[in-house]
Amino acid sequence: MKTVARVSVIALACAAGWSIPAHASTAKPDLAALQAQLQQMQSQMQSQMDAMQAMQAQIATLQNQLAEAKAKGDATATAVAAIPAPTVTGKPPVAITWDGGPRIESPVDPKNPKAGKWSFKPRGRLQIDAASVMAPSSIGSKSLGIGSEFRRAYLGVDGTIPGNFGYRIEADFANSSVELTDVFLTYNGIRNVTVTLGQQKPFESMEDTESDLFTSFMERASFNTAFGFERRLGLSAQYQKGMVLAQVGAFTDNVSDLNADSNNSYSIDGRFALQPKLMGGQLHLGGSAHYHDLNDGYSTVRYRARPFTHTTDVRFVDTKAISALSETNYGLEFAWTGGPLHFAAESQWMKTNRPGALADPTFNGGYAEAGLFLTKGDTLPYRLADGAWGRIKPKNPVDKGGIGAVQVNVRYDWLDLNDNGVIGGRQQLAGASLLWVPTDYVRFILDYGHMWINDAAVAAGTDRSYSADVLGMRAQFDF
Repeated sequence: MKTVARVSVIALACAAGWSIPAHASTAKPDLAALQAQLQQMQSQMQSQMDAMQAMQAQIATLQNQLAEAKAKGDATATAVAAIPAPTVTGKPPVAITWDGGPRIESPVDPKNPKAGKWSFKPRGRLQIDAASVMAPSSIGSKSLGIGSEFRRAYLGVDGTIPGNFGYRIEADFANSSVELTDVFLTYNGIRNVTVTLGQQKPFESMEDTESDLFTSFMERASFNTAFGFERRLGLSAQYQKGMVLAQVGAFTDNVSDLNADSNNSYSIDGRFALQPKLMGGQLHLGGSAHYHDLNDGYSTVRYRARPFTHTTDVRFVDTKAISALSETNYGLEFAWTGGPLHFAAESQWMKTNRPGALADPTFNGGYAEAGLFLTKGDTLPYRLADGAWGRIKPKNPVDKGGIGAVQVNVRYDWLDLNDNGVIGGRQQLAGASLLWVPTDYVRFILDYGHMWINDAAVAAGTDRSYSADVLGMRAQFDF
């Protein structure tokens, strides 16, 4: 140690010597003061080395104590407890996890862990569609043929708030416009119950409840759009426990329509489902009922649907505007998933209550669907929480050396808008789709549909009964 100290002193002296010439021309160095400083630094270095030697001795002593404790067996805990535990001050750090995107979470209050915590997660999705509608050329519409669009471009955030609250704010920026989608506050402080206030889906059908990220085809069944299913501003409650799901809510209009002076409608919507396990899979049996009062007097409604794709504005079936006081509709739902297979079927009836002596028409639509995974181990998930299909998570995604999930689906879809003097047309479709899901958050869809139209709202020359074909492709990702 003394040798090291002497070497250090020599080095410091050399360093000091190099710094002296800057003043040598004007002042003579004070050698006595320099020597005193060097001696003081040497003393400090010796003190630090002594402290290090003392710490090494303490470590050696503790190691010996642990070794003796292990030899005795029963004294290990005592020896370990004798080691002072480090103290940690301050709150735990904020946690950042990954769930398709970064999720930022505050620490839980240890004094009140049931109150929950703050969390924040950005969310979004992008769907790019291209499709071709092949119909009789005598229709003469420029909107048919090949088209493409950003079907959806969502951006938003969601998260939780201490006190068992949650929130979501999201908007669609596709096609150079901004439209609010989900904007709501939730409360789940009541066991098995979730209360939601804000712009939300009002429990119309199983497929409408399902996220558009998880549909088997590019578009939902035609009755969902024909009957005007959309998000609305309102208050709802949902109960889910075991095999029982019950949803009910009261709603006004979509927030984009609330500024219209003539629009002050309201609706009461309810949905119920049983969710038992059956034949090694998950069964869904459900139904819904809805009453929609249009306004104080009477208004007009219009029921119509695009031909299996959103890339065209042409509607082959369309009732045009008809006067109405209110709407009453109800639906039935069936679904099952297990292993690589799934089946689903729904039907909805829409009764339009018209003023005066006008007859009240009842329109009907629905679909039946079956799907099969071609990749081993993949299945279509079912969400008990809302009674709808969930996210496909490939057993062997491409980011882990696999090929992802591959699924084929077939569907029959129908919509009948003819009843009691209203001639809106009938549309039937036989379709097939091929899905490739390389990772949890990326999906590609290729689908084809052949359509039969009767009493079409758009004539092909003089013919109002004809067929059409639709071929579509979608690429999507979300986070």
